[in-house]
Amino acid sequence: MSQTTRTQGKTVVLVNGVPASGKSTVARLLSEHFALPVLTIDGIKEPFMAQFDEIDRPFNRRLGCAAYEVIWSIVADSPRQCVFLIDAWFGFQPKASLVRYLEQAGITRVLEVWNSIPGNLAAARYAQRLDVRRNGHPGEEYLPELLRLADSARPMALGPVCTLDQEKPIDSAALVAWLGKELEN
Repeated sequence: MSQTTRTQGKTVVLVNGVPASGKSTVARLLSEHFALPVLTIDGIKEPFMAQFDEIDRPFNRRLGCAAYEVIWSIVADSPRQCVFLIDAWFGFQPKASLVRYLEQAGITRVLEVWNSIPGNLAAARYAQRLDVRRNGHPGEEYLPELLRLADSARPMALGPVCTLDQEKPIDSAALVAWLGKELEN
């Protein structure tokens, strides 16, 4: 990372997309290549979910909102030179909330990797992992909602966006090159 990146202010990379759009795979790839820490909503909320026998959809959402706050608290408390990859579906709250969190965390630069996926593929991927998801995540009843959501979802577009078409194999080299160039700017 260049001296410019380390001194210009806080940067975050939003790895964004609806559930089952490939965010975690992309975040891991970028984290390993650039040695950047990853913060995920599920990574924060699932240990709490494990403490409860039953979690309904409203409580799951409350845990997700709390995890979102934790992410921005960690980022706010970090040194300016830290760059975080944040793996989340940012459309689950109003865009104005994201902007407020970014401001409160002292973020001066937002990069985004948008995982574009059609509803039928997102629903199929989500259905494939129903048996391995921790109790408390929405189940099969969520599939019609996810299908509609994926077909209408858009990136936050608060800075440069790299769009990945999740219907095709990811061009890892192109993604890494894009992020490397953006981090050097």
